[in-house]
Amino acid sequence: MSTSDSSPEANTPRVRSTRDVDAMPPLGRAIPLGIQHILAMFVSNVTVPIIIAGAADLPEAQTTLMIQAAMFVAGVATLVQSLGLGPIGARLPIVMGTSFGFVPVLIPIAVGMGVPAALGAALCGGVAMALVGLFLPWFRCLFPPVVTGVFVVMIGTLLMPVGFAYAGGGFGAEDFGAPHHLLLAALVLLVTLGLHQFGRGIWSETAPLIGLLTGYGTALVFGFVDFSSIGSAGWFALPTPFAIGVEFHLSAILPVVLLAVVTCAESIGDIVGTTAGGMDREPTHRELSGGVMADGLSSVFAAVFNAFPQISFSQNVGIVALTGVVSRFVVAIGGGFLLLAGLIPKLGGLVSSIPSAVLGGAVLIMFGMIASAGIKMLSNIEFNKRNMVIIGISLSAAIGLPAQAGLYAGYTENVQAIIESGLIPGALCAILLNLVLPKHDRTFRDDV
Repeated sequence: MSTSDSSPEANTPRVRSTRDVDAMPPLGRAIPLGIQHILAMFVSNVTVPIIIAGAADLPEAQTTLMIQAAMFVAGVATLVQSLGLGPIGARLPIVMGTSFGFVPVLIPIAVGMGVPAALGAALCGGVAMALVGLFLPWFRCLFPPVVTGVFVVMIGTLLMPVGFAYAGGGFGAEDFGAPHHLLLAALVLLVTLGLHQFGRGIWSETAPLIGLLTGYGTALVFGFVDFSSIGSAGWFALPTPFAIGVEFHLSAILPVVLLAVVTCAESIGDIVGTTAGGMDREPTHRELSGGVMADGLSSVFAAVFNAFPQISFSQNVGIVALTGVVSRFVVAIGGGFLLLAGLIPKLGGLVSSIPSAVLGGAVLIMFGMIASAGIKMLSNIEFNKRNMVIIGISLSAAIGLPAQAGLYAGYTENVQAIIESGLIPGALCAILLNLVLPKHDRTFRDDV
């Protein structure tokens, strides 16, 4: 532990036990702090399998299985990331969970080729992420702040239509857009916004969870909740490897691998945000390399256990910066609770019974916050001609190309899958433009 702090407050055991990354606070303090970290990401973590399973029209049993797997895998991944396993893991207070960034790519794969094809592609993507982490010093130049920031903006923007689809009742709902769906989504939205803006401490940090519980309770009162998935689920079960299966299709693997490489930018941004916001320093090369490797190998582990790619959760970066609690053992305790939750199928059945509209009200804010987090990252760069071009063209490619399918209808299935994702063409534009555009440029105000 560092001995450089000279203030009396900094040297008190209570403060140092939470503000020292390698210190273990007393359990009476560490347990609630660890649970707080998990509550802030719990809803987001289980939302991805619900969205993909709903789009692929999976039966309730498989949906419950995937929700259980998402919790179990996130718990294991969080333990590896925070405690470390040899060279794997950043050994920082980082919470892991299922990545939203892959949803725009995995949904068309799951719908068109099946969920096993999506899991197979995710496994290959995890291998690619691990390799990037292993050779990170050679790849770091690909991910400057302008690239990582615009990438996060693209993720949030491309997910927004998915949020509105759920607010209307979910993919393929016969009564899509019915008033009760919209009212439930609006209720969750208002409660979440109110707590997020006017609540304090854990009330603000768990606003999405409380909003979702409010919507779920309301739906329960009016008879909009189906409990069949809970009744059919057991009380305890060990996750089964390859229960859904994996298939390998080049047209699915190629876009996911490309996205996995680009997603490393988000992971790097989260690691930098954690050390800068909580410890006022830049991360070491070992922390960056170990963190990205943990993302990749956790994603491989996830695919084996019927879950989707794992990545550090941006919500946790905000909690670290807000509270100043940087003890990695606090986060590890939260990861342990998440792992235990993944061993209880009835909990997965309970989560899968949440009406789509209720979920929609929560994810609308989450997706919007992802985009706003990207904008905040971009606010730290210089808005010169070069960076403005990178941002503008990347967003144009990400949003405009998928909206005009006729432009690439004559290309091969592989090319169509890459373009339809939106994220791939946008991210490739950002990376390539950053490499080829001249770095010496004047700001707009200098041109006046």
